[in-house]
Amino acid sequence: MRARMAANDSSATASVRMINTAEIAYSGIYPTLGFPAALTTLGGASPCTPGIATACLIDDSLATNGGGLGKSGYNFNAIGSASIGAVNDQFYSTGTPFSARFGTRAYCSIQDAVLRLQPPGTITVVGGYNACLALLPMAN
Repeated sequence: MRARMAANDSSATASVRMINTAEIAYSGIYPTLGFPAALTTLGGASPCTPGIATACLIDDSLATNGGGLGKSGYNFNAIGSASIGAVNDQFYSTGTPFSARFGTRAYCSIQDAVLRLQPPGTITVVGGYNACLALLPMAN
């Protein structure tokens, strides 16, 4: 059981990092839009045709959060927003285990692409952009 949880944790960190990379790439491709407002924008059904609504930057399974069923025992989300003006100049992404049986902690990241994590055993979704910013970064 512990090995499975460790594998889920590892998969979740990789997924949040993939989301970060896709968010930054999307913002670079569409600088007048900035970061997409929703995680689904980063994916697209196969065969995927890149565009504003379907960027094809990550697997559609991750982009749709497994069709609402998550991935490897975790739920994922990402939200782009504007701090000032009309361009989404910030984003907040999360990876949260379904329960303590699936993972040991929740993860988050913002546009600086630093993976941050809840203390061990804290499996609730990180409560927002500022809550994520207040967490300690993951040691690499």
